Amino acid sequence: MKIHVVLDNLRSAFNVGSIFRSSDGAGSVEKIYLCGMTTDTDNPKLEKTALGAIDMVNSEHYDTTLEAIEEIQEQNIPIYAIELTPNAINFQDFKYPEEFAIIFGHEKSGISKNILNLCNDTLYIPMRGTKKSLNVANTASIILYQATQDTK
Repeated sequence: MKIHVVLDNLRSAFNVGSIFRSSDGAGSVEKIYLCGMTTDTDNPKLEKTALGAIDMVNSEHYDTTLEAIEEIQEQNIPIYAIELTPNAINFQDFKYPEEFAIIFGHEKSGISKNILNLCNDTLYIPMRGTKKSLNVANTASIILYQATQDTK
């Protein structure tokens, strides 16, 4: 399995560092696309939570998420977003392909409609409590481990 993780304008370097650790831990992550305001790997806050995982997972910074998506689309890799939308699929019911990209969005505003429109599908994690969403780093961990559960 090959997973491409797209971080769409994440504002917290700590979340980005945590996603690096989860990406390394889950395995199968080919690359992390750091897009827009998402910090690059030279940020000390990122390293504080990544604990060396930035050296274990390939990454590249892009000025915009659209640039990263265009690169992924050129490789004919399907792209999925994690977002609460009317037609979103429960992440546990989804059949993950052998290679795909997954987009995680801004901590407050999520993924913009123009980026969602470029995705093949949208997935969601059902919330059983009062809150409607989880922290983006926690969400990434859950999705990455679910996607890779049958490959190890």
